[in-house]
Amino acid sequence: MGQCGVISSKTVLVFLNLIFWAAAGILCYIGAYVFITYDDYDHFFEDIYTFIPAMVIIAVGTLLFVIGFIGCCATVRESRCGLVTFSAVLLLVFATEVVVVVLGYIYRAKVEAVVNHSIQKVYNEYKGTNTDAPSRAIDYVQRQLHCCGIHNYSDWMNTHWFIESKNNSVPVSCCKPSISNCTGTLMRPGDLYPEGCEVLVVKKLKDIMLYVILAALTFAAIQMLGLLCACVVLCRRGHDPAYELLVSTGIDA
Repeated sequence: MGQCGVISSKTVLVFLNLIFWAAAGILCYIGAYVFITYDDYDHFFEDIYTFIPAMVIIAVGTLLFVIGFIGCCATVRESRCGLVTFSAVLLLVFATEVVVVVLGYIYRAKVEAVVNHSIQKVYNEYKGTNTDAPSRAIDYVQRQLHCCGIHNYSDWMNTHWFIESKNNSVPVSCCKPSISNCTGTLMRPGDLYPEGCEVLVVKKLKDIMLYVILAALTFAAIQMLGLLCACVVLCRRGHDPAYELLVSTGIDA
């Protein structure tokens, strides 16, 4: 029955190592997604420390490839040294993912305050040209999130671009896609997105950070299961009479 327990634990551990490889790819994808998305919204969110969870989760994903390889080799060969190394590295990764979760919650709580602080500045820098980074960022966000202005389209009337243009119009990126020949004129407010961008930008960034937190929690739970299985294999191998005999005669198991 003890031998069956070892076989069962080994089978689960090998299966988990395969999951670690899949998890590594998923974590790297999530980290890359965060970087790409933040690049689109970086003018609204200037705190570079928010990239830390994404950077850590990419590092964890890379490390999981190595962990999967070590775990498979150690499990198949039933190497005590390999399983101890595997368990130690897995415990380190688990601690790292706990840090990711904590940082994710901290930065997620800061999103609204940081966006509120920076969004007015970004709108004041709007020049309406494709060569201008803040202008491209605003047009992109308004089209992607279907919003206009900070709280609503009337916020544009307080910007330098609106005052200097003197055409009583907002950017055409405020126009609903269903409206043809929309020029952004305030004479036809029904053609424009009614919702402001501030709330939607905050929601988007919070959702991104939530994905990071959930991913870290999910794979931390899987790693704890892998750690448990490794410990079971180690303990049962240590109580295997044949193993103890080999150790006592100085032969490496």
